[in-house]
Amino acid sequence: MTETNPPNTFSTLRLKRIAIDTYHENVAYLHRECEIYKAEGFQALSKIEVSSNSHRILASLNVVDDRNIVAPCELGLSEQSFDQLGLAEGTEVSVAHAEPPQSMEHVRAKLSGERLSQAQLKAIVSDIAENRYSKPEIAAFLVTVAEAGLDRDEILFLTRAMVESGHRLNWHDPIVVDKHCIGGIPGNRTSMIVVPIVAAYGLLCPKTSSRAITSPAGTADTMEVFAEVDLPPERLHEIVREEKGCLAWGGTARLAPVDDVLISVERPLNIDSQAQMVASILSKKVACGSTHLLIDIPTGPTAKVRSAREAIQLRKLFEYVGERMGLQVQIVITDGRQPIGRGIGPLLEAQDVMQVLQNAPDAPHDLREKSLQLAGRMIEFDTYVRGGEGYSIARDILDSGRALEKMNALIHAQGPQSRKWTLGALTHELTAKRSGYVAGIDNLALSRAARLAGAPMDKGSGVYVMKRIGDPVQAGEPLFRIHSQFPADMQFAIRWLNTHPVYRITDQPPASYSWL
Repeated sequence: MTETNPPNTFSTLRLKRIAIDTYHENVAYLHRECEIYKAEGFQALSKIEVSSNSHRILASLNVVDDRNIVAPCELGLSEQSFDQLGLAEGTEVSVAHAEPPQSMEHVRAKLSGERLSQAQLKAIVSDIAENRYSKPEIAAFLVTVAEAGLDRDEILFLTRAMVESGHRLNWHDPIVVDKHCIGGIPGNRTSMIVVPIVAAYGLLCPKTSSRAITSPAGTADTMEVFAEVDLPPERLHEIVREEKGCLAWGGTARLAPVDDVLISVERPLNIDSQAQMVASILSKKVACGSTHLLIDIPTGPTAKVRSAREAIQLRKLFEYVGERMGLQVQIVITDGRQPIGRGIGPLLEAQDVMQVLQNAPDAPHDLREKSLQLAGRMIEFDTYVRGGEGYSIARDILDSGRALEKMNALIHAQGPQSRKWTLGALTHELTAKRSGYVAGIDNLALSRAARLAGAPMDKGSGVYVMKRIGDPVQAGEPLFRIHSQFPADMQFAIRWLNTHPVYRITDQPPASYSWL
């Protein structure tokens, strides 16, 4: 009787670091001529387990033919997976097939209309955190959540599981405040004004923000014009203790890290369900140690939330889940019909922020006013402040220059930015085709134009808004100006605007109203 040898699962390969950023996905590289690859019957994009003693990761497999990338005796790992494995180059590692994630059964059950338990959602999140899900499997989960929907208790279970997927900060302070805008409005850089005001008042406000994925700028992108935002957790703690606040990127602190993985798949697919939005925002804030949270929901025809009814429904979800997560949540529904401020793009938005903080006469009034309203609400989290008094306290802090002093202190603490950016030298103005009054502005089209012009990768690119809703305008008068660094980017933006008009002009001025 002839015996066949089992696959050599104990064979090893030499570890090699591959300088490729795979952004929240572990990726491994095997040469097609690798003996283990042939013996084990691996296929491209399959999940493999890479291990050596107590070190272990799961990764998606890419197969290469170029020996300059990886030799047949080597296993290549992308930047993220190499760092996560935590071994030196040249270390001998074993490679084996990874078990498929059992929690995919729960995803299929949800797709069939079943309600998921806390244990089932925790299993899904745990498998995603351990890189057991491929990107197509993550996409399947996100599409299922968007299409089948989650009830409010399922959203609560998902939020809890996402908090438990990473670190959780504890500031040992009875009041730790934060704010969050659900997005969808260009400009709107209120956090960079609110945080200095609230921190100058004396409330703890550790503001960690995201970078832009589909928008022309995130708070971290704009703050990076002034200061370093990529800070190690230890330094972040020191700054918050010293200055009562920060304006930093949250990617290094491992706060609800599964949320970052989900977003990396969610945004390119343009999936933005209410359930995932609520779980994403609240899990980050709870993990960051917040006790009191103000949420801004801009509402308008081209905002992320289109109607007052939808905004109220979202407010109820935030309040229900937030209360059960131990957060005191307040919701403000604000005017989302048009951009806030004049600048769209990191440098242009940074200029708006500094004008407001410096109390410049020509500072954008809407950005100043909205920031004061939000800061006032946050100051009223202090039990010693009566309702309605917060606004005047915030205004006094801004007018006195204390907010500017605090911003400068935060910049100094985080590390002043050594690189200096300038506005894109290439400009193009879009003019009114007729006289009348500005009756509407398409936020989505304007944001897209700013991104095509180069924002946020090129911080000096973007859009400068000249006319707002209600303003009179003459035919041929400029409505907004595009800034770009490269001719190709400028042409992309102009081509987009030729088929996607941004401004709607009517004979009569529109009715004025405010959501504040």
